[in-house]
Amino acid sequence: MLVDSPQPVQQVPADFMKHPYAFLDRLRAEAPAHNLVFPHGAKVWLVTRYADVRRLLSDPRVSKDGRRANELFARHSGMVVAEQSEPTDLGFDDELTSHMLNSDPPRHTRLRSLVGKELTAKRMEGLRPRLEQVVDELLDALDDGRAEVDLVTGLTQPLPIIAICELLGIPAEDGSVFRRWATELVGAGHPPEVVEAASNNVIEYAKKTIAAKRAEPGDDLISALARETDADRLTDDELLGMFFLLVIAGYSTTTHSLTNFLFSLLTHPEELAKLRADDSIMHIAVDELMRYDGGVGVATFRFTKQEITLDDVVIPAGEILALSLSSADRDGTKYPDPDRLDLNRRPNGVLGFGHGPHYCIGAPLARIQAETALRKLLDRFPGIRLAADPDSLEWENNALLRGLITLPVSLRG
Repeated sequence: MLVDSPQPVQQVPADFMKHPYAFLDRLRAEAPAHNLVFPHGAKVWLVTRYADVRRLLSDPRVSKDGRRANELFARHSGMVVAEQSEPTDLGFDDELTSHMLNSDPPRHTRLRSLVGKELTAKRMEGLRPRLEQVVDELLDALDDGRAEVDLVTGLTQPLPIIAICELLGIPAEDGSVFRRWATELVGAGHPPEVVEAASNNVIEYAKKTIAAKRAEPGDDLISALARETDADRLTDDELLGMFFLLVIAGYSTTTHSLTNFLFSLLTHPEELAKLRADDSIMHIAVDELMRYDGGVGVATFRFTKQEITLDDVVIPAGEILALSLSSADRDGTKYPDPDRLDLNRRPNGVLGFGHGPHYCIGAPLARIQAETALRKLLDRFPGIRLAADPDSLEWENNALLRGLITLPVSLRG
């Protein structure tokens, strides 16, 4: 029998970021979707089962139209001015929210085709030698005799931003400001004025960069995307949105995923030993590490264009959908013994990079970074161990991403 009245709204537990999986297990067992309020205030429908999440990632009844993102998020967060029917602004500029990730076909199809012609696996693979050099330099800086170092500030934060800077042809020294803007734009709990300032800063930087690349093109991705041709090309606003997507979103997701991979290995010494003993399993190990605890807990928000029924739960039109990748990848109907990390598992269909038309276009670059960092770190420091009680570590408060704030280790045991 279909549920014809709204589900009771549940509050996400305060310790959800530290201990998400027991809560997700319970939700998955109870129903395919739940009406929840995240700690930062957004009211969403959280979808938890693998089959449902995978299907809705490419369901035409679900939209990612960024033009409605601010309005819906504000409305479902309760941020509506009392005397007005219109929601308050959350600080995001339309030039940033209208990128490829926040688009539906046919616009998304066009944008992805244009970007895909330039953001090729060959171009990303070509960065591997430089990224190997970067990892060596970062490990050199960490290996300075300290009894304890932080792998977040020393490795997993700088590596992705340097990789993106190399890809886009922008100075690596600007990475520190990108990291701050990313935190303000992607992290949770920042006031609208802080988000607006970060948004304006990204737009100003992107406009200057695009103009410079048009004046003096290079072999980088921005020069290629900004090239004037008679054929279909990205508009100026689309270029700005693409810059934001690559620099800000690409950095945060890779940082958190790589941090989580390292934490998982350090808390599972038998799997760490398995990877160190057999380097040939690195590719499938990254798949399993992503399945077990990837950096993207929830796919970027979507909304229902029409009513959707999942088993006995009816999700009305105009609701925010939060598709839980973390829950889906721990679904026992898809992966036997899902709460066990097993680097020999060969898990097909992991959703950590998404699925369908919005599958992460930068996944090859993220893989190269993960494989390079893991291989070099484990080879150089065979005695590496966690230098803190795992339960004492703090997790970032974020609606979509899951990642540790710090990862303290002893490099030599």
